[in-house]
Amino acid sequence: MWVFLEQEAGRLEGVALELLGKGRELAGARGVPLTGVLLGHGVEAAARQAIAHGADHVVVADDPLLAVYTTDAYANVAARVILDRKPETLLLGATPNGRDLAGRLAVRLRTGLTADCTGLAWEEGTGLLLGEVSGFGGGVMASIKCARHRPQMATVRPGIFPPPSPDPDRAGGIEFVPASLDAGAIRTEVLERVRHEGVDITRAKVLVAGGRGLKGDFAPLEELARLLGGEVGASRVACDLGWIGRDRQIGQTGFVTRPKVALVCGISGATQFTVGVKDAGLIVAINSDPEAPIFEEADLCVVDDLFPVLEALIAALRGAA
Repeated sequence: MWVFLEQEAGRLEGVALELLGKGRELAGARGVPLTGVLLGHGVEAAARQAIAHGADHVVVADDPLLAVYTTDAYANVAARVILDRKPETLLLGATPNGRDLAGRLAVRLRTGLTADCTGLAWEEGTGLLLGEVSGFGGGVMASIKCARHRPQMATVRPGIFPPPSPDPDRAGGIEFVPASLDAGAIRTEVLERVRHEGVDITRAKVLVAGGRGLKGDFAPLEELARLLGGEVGASRVACDLGWIGRDRQIGQTGFVTRPKVALVCGISGATQFTVGVKDAGLIVAINSDPEAPIFEEADLCVVDDLFPVLEALIAALRGAA
């Protein structure tokens, strides 16, 4: 069981920690070690971080040409290590870099790739990896397996699995392997990098989510989120209609979140949405339809017109401030 450890400036990305947690669970179920593969420059501390989060062994390629992700460098080194070690399974984060690398590796290794998984499990009887994915706008769920080729590869969306708690006393091995890169073979040069510092709703402790019932007016939700110290999220419909950005979309085709409190406003609650909030500590749903599916997931249910309820909540919070 291998996990690609995506890193930024020598620190593991959140999705790498999440995959270590799930990988630890899967490896434990099969009784096999969990190995991380880490590419970069000056990343020994990240290797130790991986061990603290569940890796038994970390294979490290450290080279200045790996300091910043490029497709040629990362694909060449990763493919060489995988062909040499022949892991049974390889997990990667479904990030821009992870998706780019996974596709290249699948072609070079002549194996299958299950992309954008929202769940992973071993198939009973065969021991094959099952990757759960959604299709047709979240209306269909499918389990995909790679029966004949190795490694079994899957990419997993950030936020799907909870990151494990680190154990600084945990023991593991770190193995350095040569990158053996030729600068002339790298066809791209990174001249400048601009990192998007937008909202990350997967880290929000309080999430105020809105859907079709808002009729395009997200101002009350933005004020409510501000008063609660939270973030605004949305259903796919709200994003499709252009009412709010895609970085706020919750659900199978968006982000899976785990806030302490999720306030769901004017969202009917189809499965493709509720998978994104079902692990919240408390779900409060407001909807005028008493038969809305969201009420099956909610801990507190308010059946009423949305805007008067929001106005009352905002007034009460302002009065308490």
